[in-house]
Amino acid sequence: MPRGPKGEKRPADVVGNAVHVMRIATGQIEETTTEDGKNAAAVALGRMGGKARAAGMSDKKRKQIAKKAAKSRWSI
Repeated sequence: MPRGPKGEKRPADVVGNAVHVMRIATGQIEETTTEDGKNAAAVALGRMGGKARAAGMSDKKRKQIAKKAAKSRWSI
């Protein structure tokens, strides 16, 4: 299946693409991309990732990571 410019899957033929667009327009299926062209499911998972990682870490480990990030951010 071909992919669009933002990586979304599209039907291979013109008729299949027209049917897909019609289904989106009539509300039979939902468009799976956000306004900036990203996959909505991937965006939702990305938002949960950092919080889940931080919850599973000790305070000491989190502090080490923060110090390393600050050092690399502000070093020349």
